[in-house]
Parts: sequence; structure tokens; C-alpha cells
Amino acid sequence: MTPARGDDAPPRPPNFVVIMADDLSASELGCYGHPTQRTPNLDRLAEHGVKFETAFACPVCHPTRFMIMTGQYGARNGVYNFAGSRGGPPEKHAGVDDIAKHLTFSKLLKDAGYTTAMVGKWQLSGRPPGLIRECGFDEYCCWAFGEYYSDDQRRLARQAGVQFRSRYWHPSIIRNGKWVPTTVDDYGPDIFAKFVVEFIQRNRQHPFLIYYPMALTHSPWVATPDSLRTENEKFDKDKRHFSANVEYADKIVGRIVDALRTHALQENTMVIFTGDNGSGRGGKSEPTERGARVPLIIDGPGIVKTRGSTMELSDLSDILPTLADFAGIDLPPQHPIDGVSLAPFLTGQTETTRPWIFSYQADRRILRTQRWLLEDNSPLRPGRLYDCGNYRDGQGYLEVTDSTDPQVTVARQFFDQLLANLPAPVLLADGPPNERKSGQDDD
Repeated sequence: MTPARGDDAPPRPPNFVVIMADDLSASELGCYGHPTQRTPNLDRLAEHGVKFETAFACPVCHPTRFMIMTGQYGARNGVYNFAGSRGGPPEKHAGVDDIAKHLTFSKLLKDAGYTTAMVGKWQLSGRPPGLIRECGFDEYCCWAFGEYYSDDQRRLARQAGVQFRSRYWHPSIIRNGKWVPTTVDDYGPDIFAKFVVEFIQRNRQHPFLIYYPMALTHSPWVATPDSLRTENEKFDKDKRHFSANVEYADKIVGRIVDALRTHALQENTMVIFTGDNGSGRGGKSEPTERGARVPLIIDGPGIVKTRGSTMELSDLSDILPTLADFAGIDLPPQHPIDGVSLAPFLTGQTETTRPWIFSYQADRRILRTQRWLLEDNSPLRPGRLYDCGNYRDGQGYLEVTDSTDPQVTVARQFFDQLLANLPAPVLLADGPPNERKSGQDDD
């Protein structure tokens, strides 16, 4: 799938920029129909590339972060939820919850000669000094929990007044194993965006991967540099700031695209924008399409066919095989992948992607075809079945859970066959998918 660069020049593998916003439903973007939130940069990518009307993540971020990086569902990678939460791994950062023990797209691309970077919100396993690098990243700049610091760094950060859980103003940041001093005038997303732009400049002569799981738009919702009116708003947590957070995430995407254009890299760079789960103000951690449906926009002017909006389906397990396909990497035959490569569809070789997509949290499962939707299914509950017709945004669906119509029966049987190969944790009692067992959080 590697594009040619000319008759005499050998083909260079494409660059990849994978951006995953935090707590952002598809419906929050202008190109997906939001009436007031302005997202012009993403709207342009959607217009000139491909915008999937229905793409699924998991309803909560932790299993999504494993799914996108491994190309596997929880039934294979073992991660259905946060450790210590309903259906989640028994230990945090150990066993299956240790991302370094998994095959990830960063490892595949690094082994193939890519220069790799992770920036933003990691929220996976690791300790200094191997933190993040052990997963195939050459460089990183991340929002840091206290556990990401060494003892000496933690002491220095405390002396400087760093709030270890701050991701926005006066942020807590580790860059390539070193504590980054910040002040109340520093805004975390700007630091992350600057790192991305500088990484592009430094590595423009070589194939690169940038994985950028954003801090935006997760709560606490505070004012951005563009919406700030008083100093107090830097730490004024209020839902009224949410729209400004969405629009600033879009602005950062624009900065990255501008950097690619400045260095004549846009033609040979694929930009993928998505989200890790439904919005924090509605959808997150719901075992429903609203909890799972995220934006998926893919653009690369010299790589991706312009399709605009498509009704074809995708979920985030498709990202790893898609990157591997475009990079010319053969996946290990002994390592099963649940996702499918979108490369034939993105390049115009085919007109379809896959017949169904899947999402999950704890013991709850969500399945979708172009017409039918099954929500809130588990070993303890059958869930709800909908005939979606040609609708994709939750409007106009007809619940057919109790219907005996022959078409509904066929759809139900098809889903039952799929679920037989998509097992969920078998738990003794029913409960909400975000049920906590040991005080875990979802930052």
C-alpha cells in the first residue's frame, strides 16, 4: 500500500499521525452535525478524506487504549475495563494490564524502521526509566500521574508546586524520562502540540509515527487560552467550558496539519482522528451506541481517496492492521488480530469495509451492522435490539427486542453467532459496567 514518490525515487512508507481525543462523541463535531461547536480543521479533513458515520470505540477509555494499540478485542487481549473495576484485570499494570507485554502498532512500526513518538495522555502501564519506551516509542511527552515520576523528580515537582493530576493549566508533564517544569501560565495541550510540531520538523526526512491521545476534552472543563477571560478561569471547573475545549482540540489538529504542510509532508502522511469513548457530558461508560460511537476521520491527500462521509463501518481494532498494511508490514501469522485493514477501502480498491463492528465494557457488549444494533448485552441479560434503517445518529431507531418478525429473527441469530466468539467476563451478579471494586478512577 506504500505510495510511489516518482519514477526514479524509491517509495517511502507513509508517515502516520494518530490522534485520539479524550471523551469525545462523534456528535460533538461540526462535520457530524453539531449546530454550534466550530471544528473547521476537522471538517476540512472529513471533506477531503473519509469520515466514518459509524465507528466504535469502547464506552470507557482503558479498554479502548488496548484495543486501538493491539488491534484486538478484550476477549483476546484480556482487558475489558479498568483494573479493579467490574470485569477488569485483577491487578493494575500487571499481567494482561501491562501494555508492554502486548504486540502494539508502535512496536510493529518501530521494528520496520519508523521513528516513533507518543504524546499526550498515556494512562497505561509503565514505570521510569522504561516508561512508554518499552512499548516501541523512541520519544514521549506525556501528562504524568505521580507514579510516572522518579522519587527525585517527584520531590522537585512538589517543591515547584506541581499538581500531579493537572493536565491543563500548570500541568504535570514528563518528557523522555525528565520532569518538565511548568507554571500556572503553561497550558498542557499547547505543550503537547509544540512537541508534535517539533518532532515532525526533526524527523521529516524519515518515516515516522506520532500517537497523540489528547488530554482534551476530558474533565475538568476549564477555560482554554482562547476562551480565558480571567486568571481564575484557569482552575474554574464548569461544564460551560466544554465547547471551548472541543474547539481548542480542533485548533491543535490544525497546527499539526499546518506543520505537515510546512515541511511538504502532507501528501505522504495519513492523519487519523478519533475518540476513546462517548462524551463525558453524555455517553461515556454507557453500554450503548451513544457510549461507543466516536468520530473517525482519515485523511492523506496523496494516500487516501476523497470519499467524504461514508456509511461503511469501522471500530478501533482496525487501526493496527490498517497502519501495518500501508507500511507494508506483514502481521505475525501466529498473532490473531480482530480488526481488518481499511487500506483497500481508503485507497479506492474496494467499496466496503466490514459487515459488523463491536464494542464492550466489563461484561456488556454492543454489536452493530449497517441496519441492526444490539446494546447492553451480557451473559446475564439479552440486551436491546434495534432496527436502525439508514439512520446513524440514534434518531429514528425502532426497538425490536420482542419482535418475532422473520427479519428480526435472522438478525438476532446472526448476532448470537458473533457473540459466541466474542465472550464477555461471566460475573455472578448484575451491575453497572462502571462499577468500582477498589477505588479506581477513569482519568
